[in-house]
Amino acid sequence: RRGGSDRSPQAGMAAEDEAELSLLECRVCFEPYGPNGQRRPLNLPCGHVLCRGCVGALAGAERQRLECPFCRRLCGPAETSECRPLLQLLELLGPAGGGLASALGRSGGGTAAAAPAGLGLRLCLGGWGSLVNPTGVAACPGSGRLAVAHDGKKRIHVFGPSGFCLRRFGERGDANNDIKYALDVTVTSDGHVVVTDGGDCSVKAFDSEGRGVLAVREGFCLPWGLDATAKSEVILTDSEAGALYRLAADFQRGELKKCQMIRSRLVSPRAVAVCQSSGAVVVVEHLKARGASKGSSRVTIFSAEMDLIGQMDSFGLNLVFPSRIYATAVAFDREGRVIVTDVCSQAVICLGKPEEFPSFNPLISHGLSYPVGLTYTANNSLVVLDSGDHSVKVYSST
Repeated sequence: RRGGSDRSPQAGMAAEDEAELSLLECRVCFEPYGPNGQRRPLNLPCGHVLCRGCVGALAGAERQRLECPFCRRLCGPAETSECRPLLQLLELLGPAGGGLASALGRSGGGTAAAAPAGLGLRLCLGGWGSLVNPTGVAACPGSGRLAVAHDGKKRIHVFGPSGFCLRRFGERGDANNDIKYALDVTVTSDGHVVVTDGGDCSVKAFDSEGRGVLAVREGFCLPWGLDATAKSEVILTDSEAGALYRLAADFQRGELKKCQMIRSRLVSPRAVAVCQSSGAVVVVEHLKARGASKGSSRVTIFSAEMDLIGQMDSFGLNLVFPSRIYATAVAFDREGRVIVTDVCSQAVICLGKPEEFPSFNPLISHGLSYPVGLTYTANNSLVVLDSGDHSVKVYSST
């Protein structure tokens, strides 16, 4: 029977819980997945998930080819891969397999890690006319000033700690240091403002007065997100190339020292953040849409040596958290926790430290329209760029 007005809320909740539990069992043998042996979940190339035992049974004695029982696509056993979201969920639930409702945030608020509480809106900057379709925000480590990239005539606005606009620069135009289309911005420890320009696929640096000092065009396909390290190097993503770069330069002299690809085979990487204490790097990848889906995002964390620490996509996050998450921006807080903006719930969410990733703790759950940028100031205020109302919102502990 299809759901209708005669369906009680309790029945609807029971049906939802049944659907969630079905995610934890193989749809061929109906045995629950497990972390080891024949019950370990495997991805087929078509996207369906089976346990290792059923993959072996379908492949037969020769183990050369198997047919997906749901879409009939052929593949070889060697083309399968471990289903990380389900494995992480199984690890979260523990050996007893209990606590599913809690893990899904139905009771007890999810698997919350310690995170800043009591954040209150302290300051709101910009607004339509002052900022036009803003795309990136960054805080100067020393002065506390905020640099905002947007689509106005002068692409970069610099705001002081009190919210007053101190400077506008980065002309829209065709000169070498003009900004065609700013995608993201960061500020180095020595005060240089670095911008990714999607208009001519370059990275451009400006001094504190807004004078162009360097334009880097190292064969980028579409440089997108960037963040400065504690040593004033810049980590940036190339969305079209699926790559992560490390850029080192003498910005005072306007000289490029090195531009090195440090990670490849990413899927449309966009937002990126660097932990100032550990050097860890977190990237938000935008996965391609399938069928009627609008696509999803994936949060991937690397160590300072670029070893993979953790990874979770929207599907996996939805298994653990109470709502679908589509991440658009990312940052590390002072304690090294990963913070993301979610445009689905119009919220800012703490995913925990890399070693406990992912946990779940909403930091801001109301008052945002379309959060697309995120940064922390030197005094640990949380800054959110809200493209929905063309503003910058500064939150601090209350």
